[in-house]
Amino acid sequence: MSFDPGLAGGMGVLAAVVDCGSFARAADSLDMTPSGVSRAISRLEKRLGIRLFDRTTRSVQLTDEGRRFYQEIAPLLAGLEEAANSAADSALTVRGRLRVNIDPYFSRLVLGPVLGDFMRQYPQLQLDLHTRDQLGDLVADGFDLAIRFGIPQSSSLIARKLMEVRVLTVAAPAYLERYGRPTTPQDLESGHMCLDFRDSQTGRPFAWEFHRPGEQLTVRTSGRLVVNDASTLYSVCEHGHAVAQMLDLGLTPALKAGGLVELFPDWPDERFPLYAYYPSRHLPAAKVRAFLEFVAALKLG
Repeated sequence: MSFDPGLAGGMGVLAAVVDCGSFARAADSLDMTPSGVSRAISRLEKRLGIRLFDRTTRSVQLTDEGRRFYQEIAPLLAGLEEAANSAADSALTVRGRLRVNIDPYFSRLVLGPVLGDFMRQYPQLQLDLHTRDQLGDLVADGFDLAIRFGIPQSSSLIARKLMEVRVLTVAAPAYLERYGRPTTPQDLESGHMCLDFRDSQTGRPFAWEFHRPGEQLTVRTSGRLVVNDASTLYSVCEHGHAVAQMLDLGLTPALKAGGLVELFPDWPDERFPLYAYYPSRHLPAAKVRAFLEFVAALKLG
């Protein structure tokens, strides 16, 4: 017998009649008319090929065949109700397993130090973080959501901007002693070692952009070194080998201590967005909403 949605609905009506003791009371509980309940039972009887009820003007009783059938389906109906209640509860309660595809740099510098606060807030949640350089196929890989830097590419996923992070152009004092300090962004076009960072989405290095009110500038650098790991970018720059553009994540201690120098504070407005991606805008689970709100509320510095 193939699956029949009408059969499943008819079994629910059958259970209501048994529980309520009459077609009229079952109709009230199901928000149906008595004739609608009667038709549903008649269709179910026709589908099964048995008579389910002996009906008189005063009472409704299960037939022997109806009683055997109901006894067989009752545990299934109870299981369906429990599953439905559990699913409804998951829309309100933060619990279960949450699988997140997350940018490695953001995870290490921003999320990692405060993740304990999130886990203490939701003791019924199991969080499974996968640090990856690329978004990949979110659905096929079994992720509930992803947290990635960059402009969203065209896809069927829902993209929600969580924050924007400043982009700083920095160098170490050792580099400035060797090559001199550039006074304008255009000075980087010649005579300076510039460290390029590869965009994982396009495979090409990010352009060197500079922004301030009413002005945007793109500089053509001639760097001979390209990396795709933010930690390597930081390390090479910190040791005085090149100028780099970095996200302002975890840079404050190095800038305050003088280990890195911001070269162009008069160009303060370049930003790089952080987005969350998830499969559907319709009724996201409570665990997804809770994680998104936690990340969106994080303070950078």
